[in-house]
Amino acid sequence: MTDYKNSGSIGWESPSNIALIKYWGKKGNQLPCNPSISMSLKNSLTRTVLSYEPKGNGDQLSFLFEGKRQVSFEQRITKFLGNLSDHFKFLTDYQLSVSSENTFPHSTGIASSASAMSSLALCLCSMEEEISGVKMAEDEFYRKAGFIARLGSGSASRSVYGGFVTWGESNSFSKSSDEYAVPFSKYTHPVFLDFQDAILLVSSKKKEVSSSAGHQLMENHPYASARFAQANKHFERMLGVLRSGDLEEFIEIMENEALSLHGLMMNSTPSFTLLKPNTLELIERIRSYRLSSNVPVGFTLDAGPNIHLLYPKSEKERVVPFIDSELSQFLENGKYIVDEKGEGPQKIKM
Repeated sequence: MTDYKNSGSIGWESPSNIALIKYWGKKGNQLPCNPSISMSLKNSLTRTVLSYEPKGNGDQLSFLFEGKRQVSFEQRITKFLGNLSDHFKFLTDYQLSVSSENTFPHSTGIASSASAMSSLALCLCSMEEEISGVKMAEDEFYRKAGFIARLGSGSASRSVYGGFVTWGESNSFSKSSDEYAVPFSKYTHPVFLDFQDAILLVSSKKKEVSSSAGHQLMENHPYASARFAQANKHFERMLGVLRSGDLEEFIEIMENEALSLHGLMMNSTPSFTLLKPNTLELIERIRSYRLSSNVPVGFTLDAGPNIHLLYPKSEKERVVPFIDSELSQFLENGKYIVDEKGEGPQKIKM
């Protein structure tokens, strides 16, 4: 039991994640058409503070992002909260104030909705514990947080855990579920324990197509069924790779997934080409360097032009000079973000 509270403030910081097996296409109420696997990051975080008090005459929700009101996201959160009455019956009795900030800049190929919605979901689950006076078991708490986060942003369900995380039902992993994410790190080979992610910033412009719109494009996509079959095969193979530590196969699957995602966008209706000339130049240079050096470094991309360069920490002294000397000239203002596999969300001491 915990002490019952009628008002208070709760804070959580939660990471973004980079998908290795891509989630692209959804069904029903935010359920994935194929299983996915991601790696949670360490430094790319959203910090969210949720304050609550019994409802008065004011607005039910106020939202500040980095100290400023952001109407579009406030509307998104209002809609999100309105859909949670079955899961948090107490919400209609409270006024909420949400303040959020990111540790990373906007439009950098880092999934901000994943970190934002997962941190908010964790705050809501902690709020439920505080006002009910009943503390959930740890695994139940994170499973519920993942379920709630998914309703706000599919990929956010994976951000409630650290390390490598699965989301989506698959015969390849008996614990898997469409409704919440399931951590996989305890099964992974030691070579992945300190994996690095250098995020190469080709463009900071707002992406041309939102993730929600992208998922909708899959509904009538001519290659949808083939894509979902491919993703299921890649998911099964990647689980095996994470167990075995086969870096060559890891890179092969990861890069194939990234290029498949962009191929789907290029031949959808309407069509989107999100790769930039410098993205393609970087891909060529990364592959050439890997071939000539035998350094196990590989790339992936989200739905944008910026590249995530993944490699073991043991290769950092070789990869960072390669980025600085061979890749930085193709980056916007020569910038990239240094990140790595993280251990998951942390509650903020208030």
